[in-house]
Amino acid sequence: MAQNIAPGNSTTASPSKGNSDKAIAGRDSHSVSKRLQHELMTLMMAANKGISAFPDGDNLFKWIGTITGPASTVYEGLSYKLSLEFPCSYPYSAPTVKFVTPCFHPNVDRHGNICLDILKEKWSASYDVRSILLSIQSLLGEPNNDSPLNGHAAELWANQVAYKKHLVEQYKKNNVDEK
Repeated sequence: MAQNIAPGNSTTASPSKGNSDKAIAGRDSHSVSKRLQHELMTLMMAANKGISAFPDGDNLFKWIGTITGPASTVYEGLSYKLSLEFPCSYPYSAPTVKFVTPCFHPNVDRHGNICLDILKEKWSASYDVRSILLSIQSLLGEPNNDSPLNGHAAELWANQVAYKKHLVEQYKKNNVDEK
C-alpha cells in the first residue's frame, strides 16, 4: 500500500495547517496536470490499436476515452466511449471511469459503472490511462462472471451466439444517434 500514498501526505498534524494546505493543494494540482499531460503524449505516441483518450475540452482532469472491441470476441467491431475523471490525488487514487456508450457486459451496470479491481482495491500509482483502457478492452472479451454487475449478461455469457445476438441488438438500439 505504501506505493499509493501521496508523498506530501503525512499522518502528523501541522501547527500551521491553513495556508500550507492551500500551497500543497496547488502544487499537487500542478504535478497531477504534468502527469496527465505526460500520459496524453505517451498515449498519442504509443498508437495502441483500439484505444484512445483526450481531455474533454480544456479540463485536463476530465477525459473522453474510446475503446473498440477486441478481435475474435463478440465485441469485435463495436466502439465504446468512456468518461475518465481524475481526482486531485491522482495517481495515488484511481480515476472514476464509466462507459458513456451503453455497454451490455457482465461487469458493467446500466449506469456505465465498471467492476474492475484495478479501478478499486487493486489500484496502483503505476497505472496510467493507457493501462486502464487496455484493461477495460481486455475485460470486454474476458469478463469476471464471479463478480457481475449485470446478472443477465453473466448468465447469457455461456451461450456466445445468444449473447452476441442480444449484444448487437442492444448496441444498435442504444447507438441510433451515432450512425
